[in-house]
Amino acid sequence: MQKIIISGCCGHMGRVVADICGSDPDVEIAAGIDLLTQPMEGFPVFATPAACHVEADAVIDFSHPAALGGLLDFCTGRRLPIVLATTGYSEEQLAQISEAAKTIPLFRSANMSLGVNVLMDLVRRTAALLGEDFDVEIEERHHRRKLDAPSGTALMLADAAASALPYGTEYVYDRHSVRKPRDRREIGVSSLRGGTIVGDHTVVFAGRDEVIELSHHAASREVFAAGAVKAAKFLASVDEPGLYDMSHLIAKDRGE
Repeated sequence: MQKIIISGCCGHMGRVVADICGSDPDVEIAAGIDLLTQPMEGFPVFATPAACHVEADAVIDFSHPAALGGLLDFCTGRRLPIVLATTGYSEEQLAQISEAAKTIPLFRSANMSLGVNVLMDLVRRTAALLGEDFDVEIEERHHRRKLDAPSGTALMLADAAASALPYGTEYVYDRHSVRKPRDRREIGVSSLRGGTIVGDHTVVFAGRDEVIELSHHAASREVFAAGAVKAAKFLASVDEPGLYDMSHLIAKDRGE
């Protein structure tokens, strides 16, 4: 049985991860880490990683970018694999993640949903097929409590499209301050925040007299929590340090 520490266990996603783990016979929650330190049924909760001395096989993080430094110190010091499902990291923090991956297996994805990662592959293939003849725009919608904009998933989708286009791209997040025609090399990214929207993403390929739209709708947070738990199980099969993502997990499932 794999023992997991949940970072951000008192938050919305942390509680969903706890529920998923509670119904999985192959997983046991060893402890939680959260500044709130609210009592959780079945496992102890510590305010900081440094205060946690419980033995475990992996960490799942759904907390806040500010917690990254302490988590990486905790995991690298104990050679403990970690799944980073938090978004909104700075460039400096992304560099810290890459450095930590030289020491431990580190799984990072801005979106843990299998469907979103299939969408990324479709976006990449569509961009390669359509080339310069279609403009690319991305719209993402999330609940009112989400802190970062655009979402990490929207940026992943933009990167997927950009990687397949035959020209250098520029991401544009705000058009209201500039009055000029859209440049062909732009990828526009628009954000909407409101209500309890879990997460919707649409990639629009707009050409002459025709439009292609590729979309993903998340009906609940369980799809992300289940993906994170699956990622933690995947790390149990990894022998080498490195930076892993959903493409590695999907390849393993396919026996590649």
